[in-house]
Amino acid sequence: MRSFEEVKSFFTQDIYATCTTGIEIVDARPGYAIVRLQVDERHMNAANRVMGAVYYTMADFAFAVANNYDMEDGVTVTLSSQINFLSAAKGKVLTAEARVVKEGGKTTFYSIEVTDELNTRIAVISSNGYRIDVG
Repeated sequence: MRSFEEVKSFFTQDIYATCTTGIEIVDARPGYAIVRLQVDERHMNAANRVMGAVYYTMADFAFAVANNYDMEDGVTVTLSSQINFLSAAKGKVLTAEARVVKEGGKTTFYSIEVTDELNTRIAVISSNGYRIDVG
């Protein structure tokens, strides 16, 4: 199994999440991940609120990290996701926490919650994935 530092290094290749959006991996282990984002002007929509796609990107990235922490000869990709927006962010630091609900064979199901530093529950996301062989 890879170390936390190896996982963080691997996911620097996710340019959209890490470089474009600015998401950082805070904690991870098989079946679990926390990612964080400092909100700035590039994350805002025309109504001066955090764009919904930012929340989804954070959730999808946390899902990927948790699902693929122990990846050896395959990778889990998202089959489907459902996002439910609960509130606009009130703070400036967003956190997405992904937890495995069920794994079996080649499929997984996760629950992800996005919050801010004021403990505002912003979104709840359910995602399922499929493990594919690579190389």
